[in-house]
Amino acid sequence: MKTLDEFKKFLTRGNVIDLAIGVIIGTAFGKIVSSLVTDVIMPPIGLLLGKVDFSSLYINLSGHTYGSLEAAKKAGAPTINYGLFINNVINFIIIAFVIFCAIKMLQKATPKKEAAATTKTCPYCFSSIPIKATKCAHCTADLPDESNQQPIHTD
Repeated sequence: MKTLDEFKKFLTRGNVIDLAIGVIIGTAFGKIVSSLVTDVIMPPIGLLLGKVDFSSLYINLSGHTYGSLEAAKKAGAPTINYGLFINNVINFIIIAFVIFCAIKMLQKATPKKEAAATTKTCPYCFSSIPIKATKCAHCTADLPDESNQQPIHTD
């Protein structure tokens, strides 16, 4: 029973749900990009290169001649499908570029956290000194304790 409760807590945590949503959206996005490459980008490139359909480019390793990749696959011939590989490389490049652009937009939209202060100003001579200093290195004044605003040393 305890294991079931722990599993229920695990599933209802925000991170797991966010991850599941990300996977689902990523899968759908991958299909859209694959269609973009296969149906929109590759046909004009193939036309420019002499009416080449990249998805049908292959090397037949069987020694027999086949009219198409589909015919070689039906015959069970071993093939190296380099045209499909080219399509997949283009898919990857497009997905990587879109993710890069999305991350850049998120970075611009996300407010930057300010770095913790490493220096403070001496209240007597207004010089910049380390935040943990108890005495000013420039005017040698004892600095007030930040917690109770009293001087730390009185000589």
